[in-house]
Amino acid sequence: MNEAAPKPVNPIWVSIAVSLAAFMEVLDTTIANVALTHIAGSLGASSEESTWVLTSYLVSNGIVLPLSGWLSGLMGRKNFFILCIIGFTFTSFMCGIATSLSMLIIFRLLQGLAGGGLQPAQQAIIKDSFPPEKLGMAFAITGITTVLAPILGPTLGGYITDNYNWRWIFFMNVPVGLLAAFLVKVLVQDPPSAQKQDVGSIDYIGLGLIALGLGALQIVLDKGQQEDWFDSSFIVLFAVISAISLVLAIYWLLQQKRPVVELKLFKIPSFGMPCVMMFFVGFALYGSTTLLPMMVQANFGYDATLSGLLLSPAGIVVLFMMPVVGKLVNVVPAKYLISIGMLINALGMWATGLITPQTDYSTFVFVRILQTLGLPFLFVPASTLAFSKISPENSSNASAIISLTRNLGGSIGIALVTNKLIHSQQIQQSYLVQHLTMADAGYRYALDTYTQVMTNLGVPSTLVSTKAMGKIYQDLLHQASILAYRDAYNFVAVILIVLGVAALFMPTNRPQKKETPVESH
Repeated sequence: MNEAAPKPVNPIWVSIAVSLAAFMEVLDTTIANVALTHIAGSLGASSEESTWVLTSYLVSNGIVLPLSGWLSGLMGRKNFFILCIIGFTFTSFMCGIATSLSMLIIFRLLQGLAGGGLQPAQQAIIKDSFPPEKLGMAFAITGITTVLAPILGPTLGGYITDNYNWRWIFFMNVPVGLLAAFLVKVLVQDPPSAQKQDVGSIDYIGLGLIALGLGALQIVLDKGQQEDWFDSSFIVLFAVISAISLVLAIYWLLQQKRPVVELKLFKIPSFGMPCVMMFFVGFALYGSTTLLPMMVQANFGYDATLSGLLLSPAGIVVLFMMPVVGKLVNVVPAKYLISIGMLINALGMWATGLITPQTDYSTFVFVRILQTLGLPFLFVPASTLAFSKISPENSSNASAIISLTRNLGGSIGIALVTNKLIHSQQIQQSYLVQHLTMADAGYRYALDTYTQVMTNLGVPSTLVSTKAMGKIYQDLLHQASILAYRDAYNFVAVILIVLGVAALFMPTNRPQKKETPVESH
């Protein structure tokens, strides 16, 4: 106890150090999406097989996320964070040199395990580095990582894949990871509540049930659409395994004195409701980020790089809005900001549903900005409110749960919007086909126009009618697809409007303007 206390480090520098590592990890949840075709071709695999590059990462990442608070206590938070960075850096390098798809999948699985602890630990470290009255600004910093990285991922991934080689998606993590590990080692100091603790015997039953339940759930969400959901015995099996395992896990964890996941935090009203809102932050962010590139590539002829560039301006807007909202949290109660954020995002989703086959690039950029403009109003206040009654001892556990709910929201959001999209395409196509009759003026006009065009092009008279009908059917499929995207975006908009109203009934936090001790339990 005679050692001199370490000199405090400016929390901004601490934030930069830990955010560098977390940004790298969150980026990898979306950066590989646009490279799957190149990866499959390079490693001699089918497109379906290559999707396991994404699934393996998400499964292992989802398993570790809720356990990261317990692992931080087992090793000490700083030690755990550095171990995660080194593990993530090494496995990124191994992914880059993979010579077969099976080798790549194995190291993506390990990469997800190593990276799963980075987001929660980053959030907990930043939370404990700032005084309570500056929590809004602290979570504005973590929000830049959480919201900006998934937006930039497809852009960066598309650019690297189109101009260099897909392997550099993984190789670029190596220098960033080494720098991050060095900065964390030098700058981060564990408070007493975050140092290595006696966690007692390891709860193998709780650990196993969580790993099995969340792993199976992630497989269901990621492979469900591809396998035709519950028409597939594969999906049914994993859905049953997930449901049984998670129900048993909840029951078991609530009986333990020292559980691997502290579910009792949900008894705190100011924590439980923001977790629900964070779930829908992931839902809106990942769902909309998935839909827009798909739409412009399928219907407007954009390549991977250009479709990714559509997302970048929105990321810049989010970058500037985060600190603004970080200051507003100290003035306006969180629930009102969350409600505003939900309604802004809903407006953005609805506006995207107004697109037509003639919509241009600048319009897409504008609606994407509108889609994401509300995210800072959701993330920062929800995080601030969630941690307002959390003791320092529970910071890591709370961060783990919040990160899990947000990521699950993203996975479920992607699954729901893609399912809605495919279902709507079938409905819209069926509806439009009903109008292909001579009684419909629009159909007669299109048929006459295309017949004249085909005749002018010198198409033989015996084929003119067939060619004209084929062109009309192509237009029909194109319009059905665009209408289906409108339906998917409107589906998300309705959910966000309901949540915007529900947010008004959340607990009211008192904006902190002066130093106020964080309540401990």
